[in-house]
Amino acid sequence: MLSFRIVCVGSLKESYLREAIAEYEKRLSAFCSFSLVELKEYKLSENPSAAEIAKALDEEADRILKATLPKSYKIALCVEGKQFPSEKLAERLAAIEQTHGALTLIIGSSHGLSDKVKNASDLRLSISELTFPHQLVRVMLMEIFYRCFNILKGTKYHK
Repeated sequence: MLSFRIVCVGSLKESYLREAIAEYEKRLSAFCSFSLVELKEYKLSENPSAAEIAKALDEEADRILKATLPKSYKIALCVEGKQFPSEKLAERLAAIEQTHGALTLIIGSSHGLSDKVKNASDLRLSISELTFPHQLVRVMLMEIFYRCFNILKGTKYHK
């Protein structure tokens, strides 16, 4: 069974998002061993300089990389990442399960991810050219990968 982890910076504040996460955790349990790791966001001043943001991203990078699953296939979520249709992402998921046995999805702060994390990742993924709140992206990723598992199982969930 695939070990599947989402590592993200910041915590969920909205109860409806926590409820959605709990629902998808339950659904994903049929397909994988799932865990969500929330890392503390680096405190920035109200109007941070580019240097302060770079320092924050670098410190967050160290915590992110420590939280990834050992020997896992690492996917960094970033705007410049590759986009996939659901079927192609499902094929990629099947290959990851066979070759690595573990998958870590990485979501940075509102300032993104440092190059250190991006360069340590096996894939840069974008789920859309649109901008979404990072907290909502967690739920969206869980649904996306739940859909991928269902595609691989041949269920009617994916139409």
